[in-house]
Amino acid sequence: MSDELIFFTNPQSRGRTVRWILEEIGTPYETRLIQYGPEMKTPDYLAINPLGKVPAIRHNGAVVTETGAICAYLADAFPQAGLIPPPGTPARAAYFRWMFFGAGPLDGASTNKALGVEVPAEKRGMVGYGSFELAVSALENRLAEAPYFAGEAFSAADIYTGSMLGWLTQFKVIPLGPIFETYLARLYQRPASIRAAALDDALVPAKQD
Repeated sequence: MSDELIFFTNPQSRGRTVRWILEEIGTPYETRLIQYGPEMKTPDYLAINPLGKVPAIRHNGAVVTETGAICAYLADAFPQAGLIPPPGTPARAAYFRWMFFGAGPLDGASTNKALGVEVPAEKRGMVGYGSFELAVSALENRLAEAPYFAGEAFSAADIYTGSMLGWLTQFKVIPLGPIFETYLARLYQRPASIRAAALDDALVPAKQD
């Protein structure tokens, strides 16, 4: 029995990250476009994601939502793609650390930064990232010591956390210094990254004059 893999997305969403990992894996998948607004709140789609957001996948009947979870799931479900390091290795530990750094400290710190939310110094123990500056410094230090988040080899942690870093620097939430610029250039030259971006760009509605 072949895998059934359905991808629910919108090209102007974090679904672009999931498109990238799907292209890296190379397994056939069906794309279902979900438009912003009422379509994301229909009973049929709310049965997939009760929050009414994209992306989501359904793989052989199992539903996964949340971009980081989808990336981690697909890397595990399709090990032949080589997107998750072997168990028991230092690279595997680094993979999980930086995958979930993206889903936790980086997401929280950057969201608050973009919203202009300043956490008082005496309250920093209440947030998982401590401060925005600490979160950015942790990323920069990691990429100064290794070419990828898991170490010497590209992994799903680069697809997820690397994509977040790309957006945040693009929108100037995080400054694009030389370390981040070099790292992101390395990611964006991957054939699957180029292919995924082209597929999603073709689905973005044309702007009306």
